[in-house]
Amino acid sequence: MILSDALAILPLILLIVWAMIVLLIDLWIPKGRKGITALLTVIGLAVALVLTVMQANSPTSAFSGMIKVDGFSVFLNILYLASGIAGVAISFDYLNRMDLQHGEYYVLMLFSIAGAMLISYAADLIIIFLGIELLSIPLYVLAGIARSQGSSEESSLKYFLLGTFASAFILFGIAWLYGAGGTTNLAGLVTAIPDGLNSAGALPMLLAGAGFLVAGIGFKVAVVPFHAWMPDVYQGAPAPVTGFMSVVAKAAGFAALMRVLFIALTTETGDVTPVLAAIALLTMIVGNVVAIAQSNLKRMLAYSSIANAGYLLMALVPYSNPAVQADSVASALFYLAAYALTSFGAWAVITMMEKGEIQGSEFSDIAGLGKKNPLLAAALSVMMLSFTGVPLTLGFWGKFYLFRTAIEGGFIWLAVAGLLTTLVSAYYYLRVVVMMFFRDGDPDLKYSFWASTVVFFGALGLVVLAFFPDMMFGLATKAVLLLK
Repeated sequence: MILSDALAILPLILLIVWAMIVLLIDLWIPKGRKGITALLTVIGLAVALVLTVMQANSPTSAFSGMIKVDGFSVFLNILYLASGIAGVAISFDYLNRMDLQHGEYYVLMLFSIAGAMLISYAADLIIIFLGIELLSIPLYVLAGIARSQGSSEESSLKYFLLGTFASAFILFGIAWLYGAGGTTNLAGLVTAIPDGLNSAGALPMLLAGAGFLVAGIGFKVAVVPFHAWMPDVYQGAPAPVTGFMSVVAKAAGFAALMRVLFIALTTETGDVTPVLAAIALLTMIVGNVVAIAQSNLKRMLAYSSIANAGYLLMALVPYSNPAVQADSVASALFYLAAYALTSFGAWAVITMMEKGEIQGSEFSDIAGLGKKNPLLAAALSVMMLSFTGVPLTLGFWGKFYLFRTAIEGGFIWLAVAGLLTTLVSAYYYLRVVVMMFFRDGDPDLKYSFWASTVVFFGALGLVVLAFFPDMMFGLATKAVLLLK
């Protein structure tokens, strides 16, 4: 039984063991040759990626039902591992240039990915909490990895203090749900909660637990009103850390939220659904409106990330409607994949521009990039168009599926709000394009082969895959949750 359990999460075990091996090997690697550590990290991620793909057609459960290996976990784990490889690519030259060749950087990244993978496997609230902590703690350290920069240390401290506060909310919510249902197993709560509601005090426990849990996870994905930390953390942390965090942390947070909503709370919709709808609406509005006023690219992308969390949450609002449950999960996963390609490409460019201490990431710093490096500027333009949701980009189809899910679920007004806020977002996304091609300047960009590869691969993927949306959505549809 123990062997079968271990085989079920073999990619996760391999990643954790490999992280510890890399940490030991790095002790003997000279500071100027940390490329070896980066290469070892990529090898570990690639092997784990292959093992994950091999799990695609072998759904199973392990550890007494606390772990579920299904299409949902496989899809997300592929996303995390691929994001890890992209994260190493955009980090390598940056770390050398900024004199931050710390081998533990890559080890912390591996542990953070392992935490995200644990969340995607989770079929129990305790596993979700453990995964969130394993994901978050390395990110707190990575945000402050540039110890000589005050902005990086400030970013790390803010993220740590608010992150631990959010973790307490999650743990408190788990305690309340356990009190209401007598179990922490997600599938067990589906049947235990309705039975327990017949007893006095169970309903307040359930609502309190759901509220605390949504608030805690809401911080991790940065939805309004739990978003205030993100702009400061994104701006202060090193650019490659922020790029990695923007994809992996957000995807893992939504994975936890989807597990809870689509399995544990399907019977409680009267109180949860209106709250989710209100949060989605406020997040889309606040994220897009405040982004207009930003003059710093990192802060703009932070508010953009907040707005995108609102779009993703919009697809989850009708989670209790059996007719759209599959499309709700599939559209969210599809959008996460499109967002990952877009976000890594944009952050890769900022990584090549950043000079430390929040320098090099202003809008004015990219003025004239279209003349100095037209290919890179064209690729970044594709990212901005995909963020906006312009046709012939994958971002268009991502938002199309999100809006369609909201409409089919009966939330037409929310889809209309999403469409209107998307029009607002066009202003600050296209402003980047205008600055690159229609403003004079001499951008000081430090070319990086690996970061440029991420940019061009992302731009190519956003355009090419936009011609095969049904194929990608079909893959996302297969990533269904095991509800029993």
